[in-house]
Amino acid sequence: MRPDWGFYIRGWEGSTTVPRGSASYERELRSLLAGDADALKSYGKTLTPADRTVLAKLERAPFLVVRAAGSLGFDLVALRSEFAFPIEVKASHGETILFSAASGRASQQLEAHRRAVDRVGLLVIYAFRRVGWRDGDPWRLFVPDSTVPLGRLKYLYHHIPRIERTRDGNGALRWEKGQSLVQFLRTVLELTSPPTDLGAE
Repeated sequence: MRPDWGFYIRGWEGSTTVPRGSASYERELRSLLAGDADALKSYGKTLTPADRTVLAKLERAPFLVVRAAGSLGFDLVALRSEFAFPIEVKASHGETILFSAASGRASQQLEAHRRAVDRVGLLVIYAFRRVGWRDGDPWRLFVPDSTVPLGRLKYLYHHIPRIERTRDGNGALRWEKGQSLVQFLRTVLELTSPPTDLGAE
């Protein structure tokens, strides 16, 4: 089956067209957020002891994660106390993902995501998996510019890096500028866990 081309990536050797997203990395992220013990153990092998502590807390207090389907095209929705995050998953060997200027589909999807969450006061997260990365956390998270949400989502919105825009108005994910998945989880757990649990090892 011919892949659905949705964006371009740019690495050290120039630009290459790649399929938009990867089912295997979507499953990886879903398993991690859901607190799957085997997935967390495997993922933690390249992390620091402090970061592995965050994963242990996530195993005790996971997200409910469901695959999304519909015209808006979110890949996952992660739910837990006080939070609901629509998530779009991207994966690339390169350090930068440029949304396609040719068809404009990825940029149109980004705008549709932004409008959808603005209407209901949520925050859509773009999760960029660096394929082949072995030196620590390979996931980086971004959010689009949008209406500032209320409550604790406002705090997260101000601490997660924005999706950049190129000069022609298309979105760009620059992996090194994103927030690590572990840091995101640390913040969410701090915002939703009882103080006694935060101190537990």
